[in-house]
Amino acid sequence: MIEFTDVVKSYSVGTQALKGVSLQIEDGEFAYLVGPSGSGKSTIIKLITGELKPTSGTVHVNGYSLERIRKREIPFLRRTVGVVFQDFRLIDTKTVYENVAFAMRVIGAGNREIRERVPYVLELVGLENKGHRHPTELSGGEQQRLAIARALVNNPSTIIADEPTGNLDPARSWEIMSLLQEINNLGTTTLVVTHQMDLVEKFHKRVIAINDGLVVSDGMDGYKAYEIQ
Repeated sequence: MIEFTDVVKSYSVGTQALKGVSLQIEDGEFAYLVGPSGSGKSTIIKLITGELKPTSGTVHVNGYSLERIRKREIPFLRRTVGVVFQDFRLIDTKTVYENVAFAMRVIGAGNREIRERVPYVLELVGLENKGHRHPTELSGGEQQRLAIARALVNNPSTIIADEPTGNLDPARSWEIMSLLQEINNLGTTTLVVTHQMDLVEKFHKRVIAINDGLVVSDGMDGYKAYEIQ
């Protein structure tokens, strides 16, 4: 579960990115986080992953209290949260299989576990026949699928997809959103940060809209409520 209670986040330059955000995302839920550039979306992601601590208020993520988390606990928090980045952040010198396996090796997984887990995850994202390829040999949609596989391979309870379709054409964007829906159907809590409102409308899910550091609407009709502000 992700829970923000009256969260304020100020930066040293004096900017107040969040001005009292409260929200709760239940285990297994699917939600969109929308809002204009500079609204506070990136700050919310960094708080969830432990990159930042709140200035005030409380942030709870999968059993961890982020306002008082110890440095040595952060790697364990991050094992519960897989992040998919817009720019993929793949390792071009490694194959598809090796990119996914590397994410497991980082946390100390053994060879047997890697051999069992990586093929399963590649099949889940539709790349079971691309394991020997390198990222530069893949299409943009396939690279995003690989990024999702890497985020999933350590079996996190939560996936955060940060603008996962920002660099893709409409057909590939639909495929990626459908894949994230399938992953959510398997029980993984899914938070998608996006500017692509056409996709938000097609997938009838909860929408959390943030603007100027505040939640301005939240619900199944959140996008429409946000639009008329």
